[in-house]
Amino acid sequence: MKKAPAKSASIYFNRELSRMSFNHRVLQEARDPSVPILEKLKFLAIYSSNTDEFYRIRVSSLRSLARLNQKTIKKLDYQPAALLKKIKQGIAKQQEELEEIYQDIVVPELEAHNILILDEKSLDSRQAAHVKEYFNELVVPRLRPMLVIKNRIAPFLKNNATYLLIKLLPKERGKKTRQTRRRSQYATLELPIHHLPRFHVLPDRGKYRCVIFLDDIIRFNLSSIFRGYDILGSHAGTLSRDAELYIEDEFSGNLVQKIKRSLTKRRIAVPARFEYDRSIPSGTLEYFCNALSLEREGLMPVRRYHRFRDFFNFPDFGMKRLRYSAVTPLEHPHIRLDKPIMPQITEQGHLLHGPYQSFDYVLKFLQQAADDPEVVAIKIILYRVAERSRVVDVLIRAAKAGKEVTVFSEVKARFDELPNIQHAERMADAGINVIYSIPGLKVHAKLCIVTKRSGDTLTRYCYLSTGNFNENTARQYCDIGMFTRNLEIAEDINHVFKMLHGIETTTTFKHLLVAPFHLREQMMALIDFEIKRAKAGKTSGIILKMNNLEDPPLIDKLYEASRAGVKIRMIVRGICCLVPGVEKLSENIKVISIVDRFLEHARIFWFHHGGKERVYLSSADWMTRNMLRRIEVAFPVADPENIREIRDLLDIQFADNSKARRINRHQSNPYRRGGREPHRAQTEAYAYFADQLAGLRK
Repeated sequence: MKKAPAKSASIYFNRELSRMSFNHRVLQEARDPSVPILEKLKFLAIYSSNTDEFYRIRVSSLRSLARLNQKTIKKLDYQPAALLKKIKQGIAKQQEELEEIYQDIVVPELEAHNILILDEKSLDSRQAAHVKEYFNELVVPRLRPMLVIKNRIAPFLKNNATYLLIKLLPKERGKKTRQTRRRSQYATLELPIHHLPRFHVLPDRGKYRCVIFLDDIIRFNLSSIFRGYDILGSHAGTLSRDAELYIEDEFSGNLVQKIKRSLTKRRIAVPARFEYDRSIPSGTLEYFCNALSLEREGLMPVRRYHRFRDFFNFPDFGMKRLRYSAVTPLEHPHIRLDKPIMPQITEQGHLLHGPYQSFDYVLKFLQQAADDPEVVAIKIILYRVAERSRVVDVLIRAAKAGKEVTVFSEVKARFDELPNIQHAERMADAGINVIYSIPGLKVHAKLCIVTKRSGDTLTRYCYLSTGNFNENTARQYCDIGMFTRNLEIAEDINHVFKMLHGIETTTTFKHLLVAPFHLREQMMALIDFEIKRAKAGKTSGIILKMNNLEDPPLIDKLYEASRAGVKIRMIVRGICCLVPGVEKLSENIKVISIVDRFLEHARIFWFHHGGKERVYLSSADWMTRNMLRRIEVAFPVADPENIREIRDLLDIQFADNSKARRINRHQSNPYRRGGREPHRAQTEAYAYFADQLAGLRK
């Protein structure tokens, strides 16, 4: 075995810089000529949303670390201040690329499809009249202009709000005013984007459909708001605040009430980032920074328009050709929706591949369980659910029908804390036994078990998944679930629920690998098996797919396997702290990332295992938090037909030369090109399952 290089931080990519590299892959999609124009806007919106979250959580935490004393900082393997500088430089570069894509690609392409984005200076007379009417009727009632005066109580800037920063000059009023020096004044005006659309459709201009930003509607009418002033300038600024919840996660007290209090604090947390129009005069910016207590470290100069996340709601004028063509979810080849689901569930299990196959199978499974008089109990873990959740509705229906319904509701799911609390309280009011978060842990496993009694016989039907019980995201996320009535897996799931209930402390399971107890150790043991085979000159191999790879012990074990000669292929969508292709360290590891119209969310762990393939699907990424601070489950896929299906899917993804990027030592995200024919994994995966269905029907 080759000798390992000296241990140093350089053998790992920095987590935050890797996260930025992933976000750049999202930005690449907005530049890709093959992406329809309105989908380009969607990727700009995703990039903007991701960057805002990155600042609110990760950058805010780094700033807190940077304020620690040097003695404490020395214990870290990096300098927070230096990392913050790299992040700011990297984000600034990406921001320039975003603005270039918008101005040089998106705007001209929209115009080529007869859609114009107009500003306040480019309206014709009919559009100007329309804007004034719209402004007076709908915008004015929602405006609250606030003067900003130094050394006075400043207006409070809300999180995720965009403001116009306005410089004013009182108008002359006769000789007395002319004799007195007029002093500039300053004001803020919040854009009511939480009440009105950010984009407003204007009357057409010939063949062109026209759109205007809400920002520019207000700019066009500023003189009617500040009647006694001349408008010297108006520039946009957008504030993001620290989003981390600092909860004392002890065993005493009401955790739900603590989270509610922390959510209130989140609204008034310290600023994480303030984006501002870089054309603002330096003196005006200085005035607002001082008056509004904006720190320099959080300032981010951008162009005229901010909050690109609002492009999620850009009008499409019914032009379906400007989006990806709709994908109709396929029927499952072995389960029919027009028949009872439970009798069709086998012991070896059926895999459900979303979004290629319909999530309706899960909904129908729950609905039939709620209505079946022989079903006595339903247990489920909810991490993130839809805003108007059909899953929650059917669980309430089941409880009202007399079923014993137990729901574990993870109220610490970031940015879904309040919706989850509201859903949980609604379920509790309906008589559901709701279990809330566990101190010190998040529960991230995706499990459901339905118990049916027929005479003296109890049968348990299970659904385990890599993704949430969320019918909305199920249309956009690539996840894999499994229906099974395997007795031993059902028993393991029951043990998980007893543990969540506090009834049982067992951490021993027959088939499920459960974090934080032994998921990491079992993964390491499986890798060790491949290492031994490689050292003995026998066939070995590992294939891994996940969202994020960050856990140092698991990365080190993969490095060890690579040095032993184990061939390792990986698909990592997001953060990847493993550095592939390094001589004497990771030269046998190849990593790709696929970013396409659907979000790759499934976690698959495949091991050659001497030809007796070991395959697990999981809710867990290989991050330290997943291994040590979350309840996660990896579940086995043992049926040969199911294993073949997963291998086929992995082969399709590794053949991608259209949307796959190589993770390289420079984190430069080069597209993975080559081959005689183009291959796009998500398109070919859909075709694979369609062919599978057609073949069975024949």
